[in-house]
Amino acid sequence: MTMSFFLKAYLPLTQTSRIAAALVTLALAACASFPASPPQTVPAPARAPAPAPEPAPVPAPPPVVTFPAEDELPAMHATGGDPDSVTNVTLQLRSEYGDLWERIRSGFTLTDLDTPQVKQAEEWYASRPDYMARMIERSRRYLYYIVTEVEKRGMPLEAALLPMIESAYNPMAYSSGRASGIWQFIPSTGKSYGMKQTWWMHERRDVVAATGGALDYLQKLHAEFDDWYLALAAYNWGEGSVRRAIAANQKRGLPTDYLSLSMPAETRNYVPKLQAVKNIVRDPEAYNLELAHIPEAPYFTVVRTTRKMDVKIAAELAEMPLDEFLSLNPQHNRPVIAGADETTILLPYDKAELFASKLALSHQPMVTWQAYRTKPNETLPQLAARFGLSLETLRTVNGIGVRANVPVGHALLVPTQAPSDATMASLQNAVFTTVPSGRMLYHRVRNGETLSSIASRYAVTAQDLKQWNSGMNPKIVAGQRLRIVSDVASPGTRSKQRKTTSVRAAHAVSRKASSPKPVAIKGQLLPVKHL
Repeated sequence: MTMSFFLKAYLPLTQTSRIAAALVTLALAACASFPASPPQTVPAPARAPAPAPEPAPVPAPPPVVTFPAEDELPAMHATGGDPDSVTNVTLQLRSEYGDLWERIRSGFTLTDLDTPQVKQAEEWYASRPDYMARMIERSRRYLYYIVTEVEKRGMPLEAALLPMIESAYNPMAYSSGRASGIWQFIPSTGKSYGMKQTWWMHERRDVVAATGGALDYLQKLHAEFDDWYLALAAYNWGEGSVRRAIAANQKRGLPTDYLSLSMPAETRNYVPKLQAVKNIVRDPEAYNLELAHIPEAPYFTVVRTTRKMDVKIAAELAEMPLDEFLSLNPQHNRPVIAGADETTILLPYDKAELFASKLALSHQPMVTWQAYRTKPNETLPQLAARFGLSLETLRTVNGIGVRANVPVGHALLVPTQAPSDATMASLQNAVFTTVPSGRMLYHRVRNGETLSSIASRYAVTAQDLKQWNSGMNPKIVAGQRLRIVSDVASPGTRSKQRKTTSVRAAHAVSRKASSPKPVAIKGQLLPVKHL
């Protein structure tokens, strides 16, 4: 089998050159729950609101940046041809900025707010250095791409910090209001901005798709209100609510700027939270914080292929940990990457060519799951036992709620052969579980689990587990009970409360050296092509 690959370099050019390279690894830490917020101090609406503050001097514009006409990410097509023809492009790091933070600071253009709410948010973030460090660590994978997209559109670079308020840069964040992903789109708005939401994938969690939608939405709001603060308020509150608030003030002869409108506490504190993060990024030392170095270079590229494959197999081809692969490709709901004629996968720059080359040389089956249609009198516990899965895993892989039953003829995704104990642990560890702040739960250790894999599942660190379970033996054993405590999460959310959620991240089973054989059971096994 042969393949050809075409690598399109995505090289944003400046008067020197901003060139591509790779970033670093991820710890997909921090919960998707957002229960602990700074105190919401909202002054009572005045009868005659004070006029908006005088605009601060506008900082000098950043250096002129030009970009290629093509709007694509760097892309490698793995669709057939000769693998020896791959162009090996060595990307040189040359930039007028020392790191990405300098570039971001140079693009701040919004007038600063100086209100009590800003001070409160500054204190909240400054008092949580560990939380800030985890959020910055997560952002390393996505921030360069988002900064570049914001610059392309001529938008203020403050917009690149917005996911810190929305989701703490956690791509698996999910709210009780059904908002999802780093930009926290609800299903209806996501659909309006072209994000596919199918049984196979939710593109609201797709970093590239959601970023495009979020920036489109922000530009639309700015075009309507001609004010970035009002646009941000509308992103949080809804444009209809902002329109009504403006109309109410106009009717009363009052100013219609952001500070003069009557709005809910959540929205009143939303822009100040962004201002607080901006202030910290601009001068972290003033808050006794340190921002980890982020290279001024892209982390990921895109590989496109028509082949369907298990999530775990894709991670293995790229020689990446499963959790890291999922952090770049969190949109997949199932253990199989499928549901489209052409699959788009994000990979670190230094892994993309390796992935494509190994894919070209592989003649092994890439999918170890099949569709199974339920028969009369079959139950989920029975099917889980037949296919060697836990009931929890069978439900999670297929998106079936705890109390839900499936009708006769319902299609389930099941493995083609019973997984091993080690594979079962891999399946379980691929499910990222969020925990509400201020609460505690207990985890029973399963065969094949490690302290690191359990920490990844709950979006915490191994050191956290050791701290919460003082006196524990680092060599954990099956059946051991571990205490899990929630993380403190970002104060800014679109909904007022978060809930505990098991996110349907990708799951996978290990490949065998030979072609997988279907499990012999009563019922109908559908061939893989139906996936």
